[in-house]
Amino acid sequence: MIVYNEENDLSPEEFRDVLINSTLAERRPVEDFERIKQMVKVANLIVTARENKKIVGVARALTDFAFCTYLSDLAVDKDYQNRGIGKELIRQVKLRTPQAKLILLSAPKAVNYYPNIGMLRHEHCYYLDDIDGLK
Repeated sequence: MIVYNEENDLSPEEFRDVLINSTLAERRPVEDFERIKQMVKVANLIVTARENKKIVGVARALTDFAFCTYLSDLAVDKDYQNRGIGKELIRQVKLRTPQAKLILLSAPKAVNYYPNIGMLRHEHCYYLDDIDGLK
C-alpha cells in the first residue's frame, strides 16, 4: 500500500535516491550533493509516496499557498510508474494549496502525460538558464 505524506523534512539522501531511481536524475544535479541539500532545504512543500517506508515518489514544490505553486520536481521510481502515483502526488500538492494555481515545466519524456491526467498546457512560458543568456 502506498502512503502519501507531507515531509518538509525529507532527507537529501532520500530525495537524491528517488531522483536517481526515476528518470528525473537526467535533468537534476544528483552528483552535486550540496545543491541537492539546498533544493530540499528551501522547498516549502514536499509530498512523498512510500511503500513500507521506502520512498517511491516525491513532489517538491515552492508555493505562496495563495496564488501559485511551482511543482519543481515530480519523480516516481521507475519500478512504481504507471500505478497512478504521480497523479496522486500532484493531487496531494493541490489539496494542500487549493487557492493556488499549480504550475510545472514538463520533462521532455512527460509532455504527453500531463494532458492525459487533466492538466492544461500554457504556451507562454519562458525560462533563463544563466545570466549570460540575458541580453
